[in-house]
Amino acid sequence: MTTQDAALAANLQSPSPDTELLPQTARASRAELDAIPAADLRMLGIAALAGPANVIMQLALPAVGYGVYESRVDSGNLFKHPIKRTRTTLSYLAVAASSDPKIRKAYRRAVGRAHAQVRSTERSPVKYNAFDPELQLWVAACLYKGWEDVQRIYGDPADVTEAAYQAGAVMGTTLQMPREMWPATRADFEVYWDGMIEKLTIDSVIRGHLLAIARSEFSGPLASKLIGWYTEIFTIGFLPEGFRQAMGVEMKAWQQRVFDTHNTIARFLIAHLPKPLQTFPFNLLLADVKWRIRTKRPLV
Repeated sequence: MTTQDAALAANLQSPSPDTELLPQTARASRAELDAIPAADLRMLGIAALAGPANVIMQLALPAVGYGVYESRVDSGNLFKHPIKRTRTTLSYLAVAASSDPKIRKAYRRAVGRAHAQVRSTERSPVKYNAFDPELQLWVAACLYKGWEDVQRIYGDPADVTEAAYQAGAVMGTTLQMPREMWPATRADFEVYWDGMIEKLTIDSVIRGHLLAIARSEFSGPLASKLIGWYTEIFTIGFLPEGFRQAMGVEMKAWQQRVFDTHNTIARFLIAHLPKPLQTFPFNLLLADVKWRIRTKRPLV
């Protein structure tokens, strides 16, 4: 093990990991990564509908799934603090698309303090650590893939370009993922994506947890009964086929009709909304992050 490898391994095990640490071989420094221009990815607020599906995509990788399921960070538990967890997750997307290095750095350090507690124990079925760049690459890939899917359904498919894909790397480099870990081209990304889908295994424990998310059980029994059927439609609808198979779910014909009809109407309405309403709530969340930084309030 090289000195740098040892330093990285020690950082993963430290109770207070260095959020700025990158491999010595990384071609871009932390300052250079923070200075990357705004992702320039058109963030449509309706993407929040695809949020549960994207969470399932991320958690379908066992190390990520158990990292969230076993997390000892109660303040970030979706089932205990649904509003706060939703805010911080969506805020990360807004921050990743921000051009301000200071905002990215502040949010990375705040996330890092929470991630420091997310690591496997001897009793965990799989080993994981939230500072693992490989796991961060997978989460970033899911976030980017979700962005593409939302653009194709609700936005302008012409926005899904090679340049947009390259900008998508910021989903991971905002944390501890070196830039060169992002697949070099969109075609390379597809190879990576297909290879990862083949590795997906969702056991009964994680599957139950993910189905509860799909049915909005984190919002309480009453809300789940009222809207759970609706959120389940959109969760399954946004899930790529490989994830549906891993979850053991399928879209019923009536659910597909609801999904398609909603999307047709929503696409028309979004196209005629002023930009501030198209990007809501991401614009509001970014303003909230800036306010929290100014007033020295917790970011996550």
